Amino acid sequence: MSHKKHVILFKRFERFWHWSQAGLIILLMLTGFRIHGLYDLGVEFLTALRIHTFAAWALVTLWVFAIFWHFTTGEWKQYIPTFDKIFLVARHYAYGMFRGEDHPYHQTVARKHNPLQRLAYLWVKLMINPIIWISGIWLLFFADWGAWPIWKQWGISLQTVAWAHTIGAYMMLIFFIIHVYLTTTGHTPLAHIMAMIRGYEDEPVHHHQRAKAAPSAAPTATLTPGENV
Repeated sequence: MSHKKHVILFKRFERFWHWSQAGLIILLMLTGFRIHGLYDLGVEFLTALRIHTFAAWALVTLWVFAIFWHFTTGEWKQYIPTFDKIFLVARHYAYGMFRGEDHPYHQTVARKHNPLQRLAYLWVKLMINPIIWISGIWLLFFADWGAWPIWKQWGISLQTVAWAHTIGAYMMLIFFIIHVYLTTTGHTPLAHIMAMIRGYEDEPVHHHQRAKAAPSAAPTATLTPGENV
């Protein structure tokens, strides 16, 4: 027998930022691969280019607000790398979860990301994002500064930057696929996704856990779906 408790994880702006960012990144990948010529499907090149440029600036604007929010609330600390339990978490994803074992990392509002997630996000922020944005800005303003002699002196051409942008896009696509897959590895396939929609996750509490906690546990308030998150 098991019961469930609401574990508050994500605030309103956090959820808005996450889903808006996801939608814009998907739009950027779809239009970007059309611009690169990967597919056509009746979408004009110039139409894809305009949408791609608009989505890029929209994402930059969103990030400005997100960076401000993270630093003013202290949420940036959630992304500080740690190696605590990293091998246990890696073992779980490689072996344990296929045998129905419990996740070795307990997610809380103060510790939302496990060690592998933190390293993955660090890789995105320090490697993938700079490649995409530096090359993207260079391509966007190529008409203004693309002919500067300094680029030829450094061996940087339009084709080189375009390929760097494309490689960054494929790296982001790989991260995106892995990220979506791992959202299905909660105690139910939709648990993590619903947590990012509602702000809290229904965590199962088994009878032996309740019995162990009962003698010392003080009454605690549980979040109901109508409460403000």
